[in-house]
Amino acid sequence: MTAMIDYTREELDDADRRLSEVSSSGAQLQAALRQAEGYRNFLSSLTGLLTAVFVLKGQEDLSKLAEGPRVVVIVLLSTGFAALVVASWLTVVAANGRPAERVPADAISLLDYEAERIPRIWTQVEFARWMALVSVLAIASAVIVTWIAPGGS
Repeated sequence: MTAMIDYTREELDDADRRLSEVSSSGAQLQAALRQAEGYRNFLSSLTGLLTAVFVLKGQEDLSKLAEGPRVVVIVLLSTGFAALVVASWLTVVAANGRPAERVPADAISLLDYEAERIPRIWTQVEFARWMALVSVLAIASAVIVTWIAPGGS
């Protein structure tokens, strides 16, 4: 529950002005693009981190694993890296649009474009977040399997 605070007319007018600014489709589009760029940078860092973890830890030679765990590790690694590629691609598309995508030249088309583009960016970023999570979990699971799985005969 929020406390009742007496605001001055100037504070209320300033809040209304700021609300108008941030609720415009242009400001929302800029916010969506900034978030997409942030996730793109996050995924770049995540890729480097996962690469370092995978290279430094876990069995280096999967042929030493028993057949079942080896298949599990290969599936997990393939899934993890595929999810990371999808997540990276989605954030690039969200932040930069599709190649040759044109911004409309008239006001009505621009407003229509912004109204369509903003939810598409949020959807792409949200899906990229889930793909990044899948990637981390799959690759971490693969490394753990290499630590605990019995070796082959």
